[in-house]
Order: sequence, then structure tokens, then C-alpha cells
Amino acid sequence: MALLGMLPLLPSNASVLIVLHTRCPVCIQILPAFCRLSNNFPKLTFVYTDIDECPETTQHIRYTPTFQFYRNGEKVDEMYGAGGEERLHDRLWLHS
Repeated sequence: MALLGMLPLLPSNASVLIVLHTRCPVCIQILPAFCRLSNNFPKLTFVYTDIDECPETTQHIRYTPTFQFYRNGEKVDEMYGAGGEERLHDRLWLHS
């Protein structure tokens, strides 16, 4: 089953997916903040994937990192680039 097909099966009705690339310095920099912030937003389900590991899910991704926000399995928002932990925190708060 493709990753996006599994999002509606997650226990939370709101999910955030980060698509990153292991050779992207910005992705490597923001990933620890993404993991830390997951503790602050228990109503959100946090998922991350490497662009090389899930080509069927990431084929339309043009920039890394890309944050995609889902509600009940439907994409409702998208954010590109890191922009710092505060920017990510604000977007997570908006969707929690």
C-alpha cells in the first residue's frame, strides 16, 4: 500500500508528512526540530519519508523539505523549505 493510502488509517484525523532528502542540508537541519515538535502536538500524527525511498508518494515533490498537512486523509496545506523551528511550530499549531 502506498504511503498516502495509509494516511486515512492513522489513529489521528490530522497528520503532517515531511518529505526530505538525506543529502539535503536543510532537511537534515530541520528533522530534529520536526521530531521534537511531535511531542508538543499529540493530536497530530507525524510521518516522514525520504524522497528516494517512496518514489510513488514523492513523484510530484519539487522542493525538500516539503511539509504536507492532511485532515481525514485529504491534503489541506503544504509548506516548502524549513524557515526555522518557529515557522514550523506555527504551522503545526494552525493544524492541531
